[in-house]
Amino acid sequence: MLGRYISLKVGNMTTRVNPDIARISGYFLLNLVTGIFWFVLLVTLGAVSLGTAVIWVGLPLGVLTMVLARGAASAERAWLGAALKVDIPSPYRPLPTGLATRAKALATDPATWRDLSYWLLMLPLGAIEFSLTVALWSAVLGTVFLPFYLHTLPATWQVDFGGGNVWLIDSFAKALPVSVLGLLLGVIAYRLLKGLARGHAAFARAMLGPSRNSVLSAEAERLSASRARGVEAAEAERRRIERDLHDGAQQRLVSVAMGLGRARSKMESDPTAARDLIEEAHADAKLAISELRDLARGIYPSVLGDRGLDPALSSLAARCPIPVTVDVDVEPRPPTAVESAAYFTVAETLTNIAKHAGATEAHVKVTRTENSVVVEVTDNGRGGAEVRPGGGLAGLADRAATIDGVVVVVSPLGGPTVIRTELPCAW
Repeated sequence: MLGRYISLKVGNMTTRVNPDIARISGYFLLNLVTGIFWFVLLVTLGAVSLGTAVIWVGLPLGVLTMVLARGAASAERAWLGAALKVDIPSPYRPLPTGLATRAKALATDPATWRDLSYWLLMLPLGAIEFSLTVALWSAVLGTVFLPFYLHTLPATWQVDFGGGNVWLIDSFAKALPVSVLGLLLGVIAYRLLKGLARGHAAFARAMLGPSRNSVLSAEAERLSASRARGVEAAEAERRRIERDLHDGAQQRLVSVAMGLGRARSKMESDPTAARDLIEEAHADAKLAISELRDLARGIYPSVLGDRGLDPALSSLAARCPIPVTVDVDVEPRPPTAVESAAYFTVAETLTNIAKHAGATEAHVKVTRTENSVVVEVTDNGRGGAEVRPGGGLAGLADRAATIDGVVVVVSPLGGPTVIRTELPCAW
C-alpha cells in the first residue's frame, strides 16, 4: 500500500510516487519560502510608504505595494491551480484609464486588501504547513526504512512497555514491525496532508477569489442580460411571424376571397369564367395552406415534437442544398425548450452556410452531456464568420441565451468554420 504514497529508491527497491501527494508536499515545502519573501517585501514597502506618506513619497510606494500584492496573488492562483488543482478566478474590478483613477481603483478594490491579508497570513500558515509536512514525512521515511539503516546507528533501539517488558530492536528482523507501523503512519500522513490541502485551497479561494457578493452581482448581471436578449429574441420572432402572415398567407386568403366574390357575381352570366375564378381561388387556397404549414413548422416543427431531434435534423439536412452528415446522440431526451433551441440553431446555421460560406459539405454533431446538449456544426467553407449585431449568428446567440446557453464561433479565414452551442438542460 505504501507504493501508492511514497517514491524512494533504496538499493534495488523502487516504488512509485503518487503525483497528487507529491505536488501537495512540494507546495507546502516551497510555500514557506514564497510566504517569507512576500511577507518581508510587502510589509517593508507598506511600512515605508506609510512612514513617508506625509511627504508624498509614500503614495507611489503604496501603489507599488498594491500592484506587487496583486501580481503575487495572480502568480499564487496559477501555482495553486498547478499544485493543488484548485481553480480560482480573478476577482479584480476593471481598472480605468489614467494614473490617478487607476491608483484610486486599486485602493478601493476589496480584492487588493484581501491579497495583502493573504500574504500577511501566509508566513505563520506556511510555517505550520512546512513543519507538518517535514515532520510527517520524516517520521514515515524514518520508520519505514529503519531496517535498512539500523546497523549504522550508534546504539540499538528499545521500547520500554513498563513492568520489565522491553522491546529491543537490534536486528533487521526485529525492525520490520516498525516498518509496518511506518506504512500505517504513511497512510495517516497522506490523509492529513490531503485534508490540509483542501483546507488551504478553501482558504485561498476565500482570500484570492471573488467574494460572494461580487459573484452574486455578476450572476445577476448575466441573468439580466440573458433575460433581455431572450425578450428581444422573442419579440423578433413575433415580428417575423406577423410579417410572414401579413405578406404570405393573409394576402393569399384575401386573393381567395376576392376570387370567390368575382366568381359568385359571374355565376349566372358567365359560368365558364366563374369556374376559372373558382379554380384560381382553389389554387391560392392550397398555396395559403402550404404557407401556413411552413409557418407552423417555423414556430415548432411537428416532427421534432413527435420523433425528436435526430429525425428533425435529418429532415433539415435533406432539404439543405449541400451534403450534410448528421450525428445525434441525445439520450435521455432533453427538455422541449432545449430541443427547439438545438433545432433552430442547426436550421439557421445550415441556411447561413448555404447562402454565405461557399462550402461543399457540412457536418452536424449533437451530443448529450450530464447537464447540457452540445451542438456543433462544421463546414469547409471560406471562413471569416463572426458574430455581428443584428446578424444571423447574433440571433443564434440570442436564442441560446433564452435558456442560458452559449454560442462559440471559430472561423479562421480559409476555414473550416465551427459553430458550437452549449444548451443547459436545467436553468
